[in-house]
Amino acid sequence: MDELTSVFIQEGREQLQAMESGLLELEQNPDNHDGINGIFRAAHTVKGASGVIECHFIESFMHKVENVLDRLRNGEIAVSSDLTGLLLRCCDQLGALMDVLEAGQPDAPAPVQATGDGLLLELAVYTGGAPAAIAGSGEHCEEDSNPAAVNTDSWHISVRFGPHVLRGGMDPLSFIRYLASLGEIQALETVPDAMPAVAEMDPESCYLGFEIRLQTRASKADIERVFDFCRDDCDLRILPPNSKLAEYVKLIRELPEDDMRLGEMLVRCGALTQSELDDGLLSQQQPEHSEDSEQPHIGEILVDQKVVHKEVVEAAISKQHQVSEKKAVEARLIRVQADKLDQLIDLVGELVIAGASANLLAQRSGQSDLVESTSVLSRLVENIRDSALQLRMVQIGETFNRFNRVVRDVSKELGKEINLVISGAETELDKSVVEKIGDPLMHLVRNSMDHGIEAPDTREAKGKPRSGTLELNAYHDSGSIVIEVIDDGAGLPRDKILNKAIEKGLVQPTQTLTDQEIINLIWEPGFSTADKVTNLSGRGVGMDVVRRNIQSLRGSCEVSSTEGNGATFTIRLPLTLAIIDGFLVGVGRAAYVIPLDMVIECIELKTNTADRDFLNLRGEVLPFVRLREMFDIPGERPARENIVVVQYAGQKAGIVVDQLMGEFQTVIKPLSSIFRHLRGIGGSTILGSGEVALILDVQALIQRNARAEEREMNTASSLLRSTVTNQ
Repeated sequence: MDELTSVFIQEGREQLQAMESGLLELEQNPDNHDGINGIFRAAHTVKGASGVIECHFIESFMHKVENVLDRLRNGEIAVSSDLTGLLLRCCDQLGALMDVLEAGQPDAPAPVQATGDGLLLELAVYTGGAPAAIAGSGEHCEEDSNPAAVNTDSWHISVRFGPHVLRGGMDPLSFIRYLASLGEIQALETVPDAMPAVAEMDPESCYLGFEIRLQTRASKADIERVFDFCRDDCDLRILPPNSKLAEYVKLIRELPEDDMRLGEMLVRCGALTQSELDDGLLSQQQPEHSEDSEQPHIGEILVDQKVVHKEVVEAAISKQHQVSEKKAVEARLIRVQADKLDQLIDLVGELVIAGASANLLAQRSGQSDLVESTSVLSRLVENIRDSALQLRMVQIGETFNRFNRVVRDVSKELGKEINLVISGAETELDKSVVEKIGDPLMHLVRNSMDHGIEAPDTREAKGKPRSGTLELNAYHDSGSIVIEVIDDGAGLPRDKILNKAIEKGLVQPTQTLTDQEIINLIWEPGFSTADKVTNLSGRGVGMDVVRRNIQSLRGSCEVSSTEGNGATFTIRLPLTLAIIDGFLVGVGRAAYVIPLDMVIECIELKTNTADRDFLNLRGEVLPFVRLREMFDIPGERPARENIVVVQYAGQKAGIVVDQLMGEFQTVIKPLSSIFRHLRGIGGSTILGSGEVALILDVQALIQRNARAEEREMNTASSLLRSTVTNQ
């Protein structure tokens, strides 16, 4: 695939996303003309670009779509649920056609072509003049067919006929009578100010002028056209009614964001006629405005000539500034292939390792100048690392916005009323994480809509609003990104989950579980409480896959629920998968790295805690794990041990180590598949000395420690019950 086609596919998919988002918004707000213009521009861009790369099957399909959008933009057809649904399906077809182009196929395969043909037939209904499709805005059509419709405002027309009008065989009153055919003349005043003294009067010359108030729906160009035959021999000023000002301003705001000049914008919106613009430009070129004096702006001239209102000119100037600012922002952006960014990150990672090695050698040499130089180098490397990683950060909003379409389609399929609320869309995280989080999120969203949110009648019976709410929320917390999927549905059925787990043998009937433990059973493979299998969910293969996919990103997924009030799924992910700030610790001869974002403080371990796994940290119970025991590291404990206090998802815990070795820029190297079953280890890194250090998975360590504590407590409780029974 050549570079031009690659750019088209990338930009085309962005335009496709813009079209889809615009259509979903238009469905909610049918009167949003800005949205219609945005959708049209996106479709037009795709069509034009496909023509440039000679992809005719996309060009011809988008031409038909564009025709419908053009009629929609012109108010010839009305926005309806059926129409937006059809256009959304056209977006799907466009995506399929882009897949065909990306695969390098010369033409669309038969199934794709058949789908496209079916859509074109449906589109033809909206372009072929079918009565149902040309409903349009009834009010608008009626207004157009009756120019003299009721209007509170009126046009003000000031005309001064030239002296040669009568000699040319033209009767000024005939123009007035023709003007009356456009509407209703509410007032007409004859202005005789050009009348000379009787002695100087020429009976063949015309000295008449009129001030006219006309009520009409005709455009300014139509009114000006009345005086076409005497346009060169009369002074004509046409001022629109006040109610037209808002219309002109609105039309200017809806104009496409092209490089249009001020006069072109005013003519385009109808506030100015071409002849008025030409007169204004001619006046601007007058000798008195050239060289010696500063040339006045065309807007000022037009306002002075009273052919356009100042407010309309200001709106056009504002639009010009808006377009120029947007283009300036776009000019500052460049597109870079993701592969090149990945290569840059890899090189920066190697630079970090090499820098750490140089720093270590400098410290061993004992030369203060060399140590100082390498420390400066380390700071620069750290800045380069942060800048390089920032290049890969993208906002999660694009991923979230995809769910607008999903929620719309699924809610229609299920016959439910569901509103999607998105917050935190500006939250940034690593591009590779964004790419991989889409599928797990999709499953959670569909699951919440299918099993969580009730049908409208059921919700009403429970005293809830008929429309359910599904929230997607993202925010940063303790060096991680948290994504929440929240619904206000029925919540997870505790008893049903427990009975199903007993039925499947996952828990024993006599086993005592907390509510949270019961809810967590939904993560078990093949677990489902659905009464029937649908095409959305119910087979019990999704939640387990969701958890595994998130864990593969070094993340975690939790669920909390209140029966009757909804459920919240919380996904916690690392910000980046490449390079992190770490805290280096040592146990025996081994070195370990703890993500620095999770470290709260370091304290010395007192000797009186040798026989227990918790301590009193300023009035708070702090459980801790001993890495030496956990990883079965041989050797005696040192005389002084330290605890690194870490925090994850609001939980604090301690990690007992031998040495505290300080901060360390950590280039994460994934573990081989042989070690994928290891718990408590999230990866590895290379130290400046060339040795390998393991990166601790703090979340897994805390959970493992918590489960061990629970097992011990359960065992102790069982022994106690057994002793009491025997007695």
